Amino acid sequence: MMKYLMLKHYRGAPASVNNVPMDQWTPAEITAHVQYMEDFAAKLVGTGEYVDHQALSPQGTFVRSDGEGRAPLTDGPFAETKDLIAGWMIIDVETYERALELAAELSDAPGAGGQPIREWLELRPFLSATCTMTE
Repeated sequence: MMKYLMLKHYRGAPASVNNVPMDQWTPAEITAHVQYMEDFAAKLVGTGEYVDHQALSPQGTFVRSDGEGRAPLTDGPFAETKDLIAGWMIIDVETYERALELAAELSDAPGAGGQPIREWLELRPFLSATCTMTE
């Protein structure tokens, strides 16, 4: 089995097909999207491919040590994960092709108007995973 991280992005990835920002969705559209994610996770629990998932708040702060007892906070003029990463899911699958298949299915979560988002997901193998990727 190989573990993969599927990252959902607020921005930074190529535009999705249904590219209406989530802050412009109706409450019902948000509920439908979250339910799709929960149902997808439950399906993977059933197949034994689920490890974990979490949606992330857009709030966050970069923290860096500046010596003993001091940890200044910095929010510099650089891309920050709080601006980019909306959430993640970890899967444990037999093949890279299966990871691609699941990422494509997750990409179809509903968005504005109940239509599939068809968003780009970042799929990354865990460093400890032995995997062969093909183009």
